[in-house]
Amino acid sequence: MNFDKANAALGSVYSAETPEALAKAYAEWAATYDSETASLGYLLPFLITAWVARHVPAGEGPLLDAGCGTGLSGPSLKALGYGDIAGLDLSDDMLKIAGSRNAYGELKKAMLGGRLPWPDSHFRAFFSTGVFTIGHAPAEGLHELVRITKSGGHAIFTVRDQVFESGGFQAVFDALRQARKWRLAEESTWFRCYAIGDPGALVKTFVFEVL
Repeated sequence: MNFDKANAALGSVYSAETPEALAKAYAEWAATYDSETASLGYLLPFLITAWVARHVPAGEGPLLDAGCGTGLSGPSLKALGYGDIAGLDLSDDMLKIAGSRNAYGELKKAMLGGRLPWPDSHFRAFFSTGVFTIGHAPAEGLHELVRITKSGGHAIFTVRDQVFESGGFQAVFDALRQARKWRLAEESTWFRCYAIGDPGALVKTFVFEVL
């Protein structure tokens, strides 16, 4: 069953202890990632488009899908009129699938938490789903994402409940606010990221305006 395979694959990526192990886990999952996460009712790559559309008018500049995976968000945003989308991911295998969707103008291999390969104030907004979660990108990666987002732009991303406190997200939020790098525009309630499986897996969406 896809449901069982998806749970096993999730266990593999959540338990990865190094970036190399995480990349390997995604390489092994890439070919069946879409069908298996769909079996769990994975909402986030599609639902994030609602927050993007609410805060970012189409045609105002490039968007970055930070941790784009197989590129599930790209076609939905393209259908909504967003034509300038870049993606980054740590997995070559996932990026190859994302490229096949014909929704991304640029795809780069990069890891959140390190230096990103774009200049200051390059993007109108970045969005990210399922990336700030167990065993994945650190909260500190937000500093670099804000650097490459222009003033007046937006940071739109989800955070998993299990890492919000332990991962120091509030401290990073506060540091960026105190440095006058961003201000909170919207914060959702905690909600399920899988419509079918894993009812205890909760996330929250945050939207910040970059200053």
